[in-house]
Amino acid sequence: MKAIVIEKAGPPEVLQIKEWPTPEAKPGWVLIRVRAFGLNRSELFTRQGHSPSVKFPRVLGIECVGEVEAAPGGELEPGQKCAAVMGNMGREYDGGYAEYALVPAAHVLPVATNLDWPTFAAVPESFLTAWGALVDSLDIQPGQTLLVRGGTSSVGMAAITIAKDRGLTVAATTRNAAKADALRANGADHVVIDDGAIAGRVREIVPDGVDQVLELVGAATLRDSFRAAKAPKGAVCFAGILGNSWVVERFEPLVYMSSGQILTPYGTHVLNRDNATAPLQQILAAVAAGRYRVNLDRVFPFGEIVAAHRYMEENRATGKVVVKVEG
Repeated sequence: MKAIVIEKAGPPEVLQIKEWPTPEAKPGWVLIRVRAFGLNRSELFTRQGHSPSVKFPRVLGIECVGEVEAAPGGELEPGQKCAAVMGNMGREYDGGYAEYALVPAAHVLPVATNLDWPTFAAVPESFLTAWGALVDSLDIQPGQTLLVRGGTSSVGMAAITIAKDRGLTVAATTRNAAKADALRANGADHVVIDDGAIAGRVREIVPDGVDQVLELVGAATLRDSFRAAKAPKGAVCFAGILGNSWVVERFEPLVYMSSGQILTPYGTHVLNRDNATAPLQQILAAVAAGRYRVNLDRVFPFGEIVAAHRYMEENRATGKVVVKVEG
């Protein structure tokens, strides 16, 4: 099979298309014929050398969509459409950047959908992250106000469309004023240009502060996000690192947070077939019905993976970047 292999960390050019052994199906694992896969910043970080636990050579890719080729354990039927997410794909074992991927059965989600492969591929990681953060961690409710910090990311765009469908008023941020119209087109009620200190401007829109904040930029803006949140009872969900840092230096809760505020994390490492299949099926149905908007920014062919990674690294996308596997 053809696979995109990285033998050492570096710039996009380290991603090489090679003939690679097709994985052999085995009990407890599912062999997937990959039709398309979304790109994720965690793959960019691994490629750059920021994942010390990852051993090279490695086929990257923390998600993919396709069809079940074989499932020796009987968990799924051959030909079943499916998505594979997380479970250390592309890190402890080869991931979705290939014509075939062998994935633990617990991380393969069987679904029914008539969406085309690129649209389907734009959904799993971004929408399940947004769903987990908003529905499971923050428990958003109609009538609330939500700030999506990092709104033009694929997760941010997914979060906006989910929140608007559930009846929230949404403010979203971008560092690039040229992307403001895309946020509005996606349903954002208010757009804030993010220079790292936006709490004052958010409170001009919502004087008491927003009910909920989805923090996708990360550690660099966390304190300012708390200042934008209602006190007491405002909640911030830390679910991304667009700012390239997980660690808050000298974190002082009594300084960062007002009494009664809540900090909750959300990470997709918790996703598996048991807890994510039903939400993914609901999301795909909402996309098909036109309730959720899939912001598929650009589809690259398999042979242009270097250009696709460069496009992601340069922050040119507004929404999801997908690679289609030919054949």
